[in-house]
Amino acid sequence: MLIDEALVRRLIGTQFPQWAGLRIEAVAPGGWDNRTFRLGPRMLVRLPSAAAYAAQVDREQRCLPRLSPFLPVPIPTPLALGQPSADYPWPWSVLTWLEGEPVAVRPLADQTTFASDLANFLTALHSIDPLGGPPSGPDNFFRGGELATYDAELQRAIQVLGQTMDADPCKEIWKDGLGARWAGEPVWVHGDMSAGNLLVEDGRLCGVIDFGLCCVGDPACDLTIAWTLLNSRGREAFRTALQIDAGTWARGRAWAVWKAVIVAAGLTETNTVEKARALLTLGEAMLKRAA
Repeated sequence: MLIDEALVRRLIGTQFPQWAGLRIEAVAPGGWDNRTFRLGPRMLVRLPSAAAYAAQVDREQRCLPRLSPFLPVPIPTPLALGQPSADYPWPWSVLTWLEGEPVAVRPLADQTTFASDLANFLTALHSIDPLGGPPSGPDNFFRGGELATYDAELQRAIQVLGQTMDADPCKEIWKDGLGARWAGEPVWVHGDMSAGNLLVEDGRLCGVIDFGLCCVGDPACDLTIAWTLLNSRGREAFRTALQIDAGTWARGRAWAVWKAVIVAAGLTETNTVEKARALLTLGEAMLKRAA
């Protein structure tokens, strides 16, 4: 369905008339699971783009206030919960706007400093008491769950790609990840540590957004950013600061390969920025099993 500024204006005017006079502007680059619009100078409106993503609204509404006090950089705060209407069939959110630019559109001059900032954030997130947090499952696409859930999809993607790529390194990385099953206690997981969800200012991490896939589970899926964004020096700094075990690192690398391969094979859709980054993951550094 068409989700545009006119729709947002109608929803705000009907359900939150106190904000009806504020400027509404689409955010670029846009997301895939959700469409985001600025509402005045200090708020945003976030609307799921399809029924499969509607459950993310409740996750953010419940989890963001719980996580925020324990994190070293700001995350959005829910301000209001929009209801389905004749114009729009799913719940939606009004949240605080965070300053900063997505690292996806702001190249990093110092990857090691950013990597340390990111590791500090994830260490704090993974340390929050997980009691009562939402589990991994189909409504968050099994982030924080077992890699084996996506084994059949990965194999199908490799078949689709056929002779267009050397599949052996990907298969090896995937096998390593499957063999290093998570045996620890569940921890809080962001679930979508992508370059579009990490905000920077003067090269430093200044905010993290999009917690719609968050859960308590295996933290490995939060490590994919090590291969989709960081270079070898940044990746080394990230791993050192995280003090992560070898098995979790192997699963994180496997998560990165899974996403890159299914995007390359056309088995999933994403926005253009994240698609480009996923495809880069299949480049030389990944296929040589960069540490």
